[in-house]
Amino acid sequence: MPPETRKLLIDIQDAAAEILQFTLGMDLSAYRKDAKCRAAVERKFEIMGEACTRIRDRVPDAFAKLPYGPQVIGLRNRVIHGYDSVDDSILWDVVSTHLNDFVAQVEALASE
Repeated sequence: MPPETRKLLIDIQDAAAEILQFTLGMDLSAYRKDAKCRAAVERKFEIMGEACTRIRDRVPDAFAKLPYGPQVIGLRNRVIHGYDSVDDSILWDVVSTHLNDFVAQVEALASE
């Protein structure tokens, strides 16, 4: 795997770890009330989505091993282009239900 791809995978892992740290001990209600946390989480999803886009465009075979990759790109696009219609409950669901699975996919790919 090209070194640049490994760097992108590390960027995804770091952003996901920060999201989990930012939201530690929170529930949806607390998340909705914390504008700084929401902004930080959205920024980290932007980074994750952009890294996935670069992997998709440069190393499609690697991207194919990230089943949640297209959804992360879609989430990034929604946060950036539909900033005024971001649904906090959807982002919270991703954080609380799907983020760890995606991180596991990224870690598996990075270890190849």
